[in-house]
Amino acid sequence: MAVEQPTAHAGGQSPVHTGEQSRIHNIGYRNYDGPRLGRAYARRSLYSQSLRGAYGLGRSVKSKALPMLLFVVMCVPALIMVAVAVATKAKDLPVDYTRYAIIMQAVIGLYVASQAPQSVSRDLRFKTVPLYFSRPIETADYVRAKYAALASAMFILTAAPLLVLYVGALLAKLDFTDQTKGFAQGLVSVALLSLLFAGIGLVISAVTPRRGFGIAAVIAVLTISYGAVSTVQAIAEAQNSTSAIPWLGLFSPVTLIDGMQTAFLGASSSFPGEAGPSSAQGVVFLIVVLGLIAGCYGLLMRRYRKVGL
Repeated sequence: MAVEQPTAHAGGQSPVHTGEQSRIHNIGYRNYDGPRLGRAYARRSLYSQSLRGAYGLGRSVKSKALPMLLFVVMCVPALIMVAVAVATKAKDLPVDYTRYAIIMQAVIGLYVASQAPQSVSRDLRFKTVPLYFSRPIETADYVRAKYAALASAMFILTAAPLLVLYVGALLAKLDFTDQTKGFAQGLVSVALLSLLFAGIGLVISAVTPRRGFGIAAVIAVLTISYGAVSTVQAIAEAQNSTSAIPWLGLFSPVTLIDGMQTAFLGASSSFPGEAGPSSAQGVVFLIVVLGLIAGCYGLLMRRYRKVGL
């Protein structure tokens, strides 16, 4: 309901109060009586929109260019390997399923560096996080949806070329049992890699609202840590300190995944001298990987509790 107030006449004279000058209008305000979908629906919507955004879907062509290009770059080598295996009637694939993601780690690192800031930095920069929390959605819902969306996007990126290899291996009439076992091991490996890299990328990106800083920081953490660990491992091998090589792998996300899959998934190690961790050492690697994933989630929760205040 709205009341139209009388206006003053020219010359400052008092308005004449008549029935024609004051009216009450019914402009149709009423309460919302439709369905209220609640937290679960809001969480699913945030997850789906964040997952779509990780590949630029529903956004401009410019936003689609990089993630789609990286997806193609991830799959093209697998297609080439499959073509060679089929043409030469090879008895096995050139690369194991568990090795593919390690070989393509630069592409994976670039993807998480570009998409983790896109997922969270804009919300921080435009101060929209408190608006999310003004609705039924809570801090845990926001963090879980963003974490799950980026991890899912990375799993798609890393699992798609493995699927290409698997289908190609079956077309080349390689042993079904061996290929299925290798494919399953590869999926386990890239699932852990996706969770770990997504957590690290989101934690770093949630520190700053500036997307450029987030991209540079994620690349620096992933690249410098791997380069430093690889260099120190090479020095240890040159000094015949091979027993220290596996333990040095605990200090880089890439070597953590490499050591874990070497110990439990039958993968060949990329450590110098192929000095991969034993099964007992692999338990430590697995605990560290799971601990980092849980730690990243906890840091994100703590960060967004402060932001949402």
